[in-house]
Amino acid sequence: MQHLDGVVDAKVNFGASKLTVFGSATLEELHEAGAFEKLTIYPEKEKPPAAQKEPFWKRYGLLGLSLLFILGGYIFSKDILFAAAILLGGFPLFKTGLKNLLRLDFDMKTLMTIAIIGAAIIGEWSEGAVVVILFAISEVLEGYSMDKARNSIRSLMEMAPTEAIVVRNGQEVLLKAEDIEVGDIMHVKPGQIIAMDGIIVEGHSSVNQAAITGESVPVEKAVQDEVFAGTLNEEGFLKIKVTRLSDDTTIAKIIHLVEEAQAEKAPSQQFVDRFAKYYTPAIMVVAALVAVVPPLIFSANWSEWIYQGLAVLVVSCPCALVISTPVSIVTAIGNAARNGVLIKGGSYLEELGAVKAIAFDKTGTLTKGVPVVTNFINYSGDENLLTIVAALESMSQHPLASAIIKKAAYLNIENQVEEFSSITGKGIKGLINGIEYRVGNTKLFDSIPREVTEQISFLQNEGKTVMIAGTDKKILALIAVADEVRESSPTVIERLHQLGIQQTILLTGDNKATAAAIGRHVGMNRIEAELLPEDKLDFIKKLKSQFGRVAMVGDGVNDAPALASATVGIAMGGAGTDTALETADIALMNDDLKKLPFTIKLSRKTLQIIKQNIALSLVVKLLALLLVVPGWLTLWIAIFADMGVTLLVTLNGLRLLRVKE
Repeated sequence: MQHLDGVVDAKVNFGASKLTVFGSATLEELHEAGAFEKLTIYPEKEKPPAAQKEPFWKRYGLLGLSLLFILGGYIFSKDILFAAAILLGGFPLFKTGLKNLLRLDFDMKTLMTIAIIGAAIIGEWSEGAVVVILFAISEVLEGYSMDKARNSIRSLMEMAPTEAIVVRNGQEVLLKAEDIEVGDIMHVKPGQIIAMDGIIVEGHSSVNQAAITGESVPVEKAVQDEVFAGTLNEEGFLKIKVTRLSDDTTIAKIIHLVEEAQAEKAPSQQFVDRFAKYYTPAIMVVAALVAVVPPLIFSANWSEWIYQGLAVLVVSCPCALVISTPVSIVTAIGNAARNGVLIKGGSYLEELGAVKAIAFDKTGTLTKGVPVVTNFINYSGDENLLTIVAALESMSQHPLASAIIKKAAYLNIENQVEEFSSITGKGIKGLINGIEYRVGNTKLFDSIPREVTEQISFLQNEGKTVMIAGTDKKILALIAVADEVRESSPTVIERLHQLGIQQTILLTGDNKATAAAIGRHVGMNRIEAELLPEDKLDFIKKLKSQFGRVAMVGDGVNDAPALASATVGIAMGGAGTDTALETADIALMNDDLKKLPFTIKLSRKTLQIIKQNIALSLVVKLLALLLVVPGWLTLWIAIFADMGVTLLVTLNGLRLLRVKE
């Protein structure tokens, strides 16, 4: 590829099936330069060309004809029929193998070509023909398996539409996604895919966000709600104001990050690559010695030992070893992306499987991050008291005011507030129907009855923030507000302990009473409260020195330092959140903690399968090589040992597609 005029460099992303060319070259030149066989190259931003299905006879005709010639060769004992089978079935192999041989590039096809030519020279036509057929069949099966692994990215890319209906100069026009600008208004009909990230300005619908979050249950969307490119508008007609360009949409970032992740080499893959670098030339030397030493030193039969040397060459190809890790990583990262978990690289996938302790932020992670009124204790007997408190809070800027307003919204009774004032550090007050009402903490009231004080302490011990409502003479009510714990949090923590996580730790800036109440409720091993961001960072460092590998789960904003310091940083709610996508190593796209045990299970399964694949590749090769000692190694055993194991490790890696929550 790099020898083409105008091409400076070229990189192949094995996992994503993507070729990146630096420089200039036409598609025709690239097709001619690369050994792409039946693959079609097309520009990244275009939809893949419609697959033109080749007739069965054209696709597998040569392979079938080769098989017939082999059968004929065995029936009529004619070497010419085996030679015809070798030429027909091995043509694509020889074409690449001879080209690589001239460049001294000793890959699998080069070694196979040498072995088959050698078999023909020493008169082993039948075995050479069987080797060609077995190799051709395994190539077809391996191509099918790898295509299945890459489908996760392809299905994501197909979810990103290339065009949309946009209003320009009062007219509806169909534009390509890259021509749509921020601020444009898109019209999306029921049943259409939303083409760009944006905010709904008109309409109401349910939107299936499975492409982004992995959650197939549609989400209700109305005016001012955010929607994402690649999601399906199921019911209503929507007008959407575009907020991001096509290259910056959430789905574009996900596709890019998953492609980068699949290209990045995991630690085990780096080991295999280093091993293969020295292994291949060493094996060529061994094969040469096997072919030459017995005839020269022990006067053995030249033909027999050249044959054994060729068999060593075939069986020792590091094909299965080299493919053992990437096929597992590609499949696992693709499966995670389909389930709404974005993993930025094979290294993070491997590290997560070995994590011993997990630290959690509280707000927005274990809790929903939205305060709600949990208790309204009315001492006055006035049914309209809640609306009076809500009217006062509507004038306030206090962060908990929204919870009270929301609680009273269904009552629909309006109260006019006069002479409103905010008292710093204490609360608020104002006149409603000529009576002065107050809402605030204990400092705002002169005397509080003992039973009310006891009730306040009880609620505070449950981790709730308590406000008092009353007049200058009397306490009328207590309002307890809390950030609700996610329904899934206790179950998730229990599941993590079942998976063997030794420590779960709550790290929060909140007060000790609130932290203790939530920590106990969800089942944490350890609770650390009243922490600043730098305190969280220091605590993660201590955990790493104690447990080795530590994960941190947070919202990706104020937890950025701790997320970056942890062995694996996991962000909640990556959908549409740039900070989460940029800061964390793993993002749970739909803000769902239940995805965490799934991701750990997937990570461990991936590690397990990688180890199985490496062990199987080495053990089978070693056993096959031992057959050289008594002279039992044949070319067809060699090809079974090599291509058979390659296919086995590929299929074993594909088992990761079946890992579910």
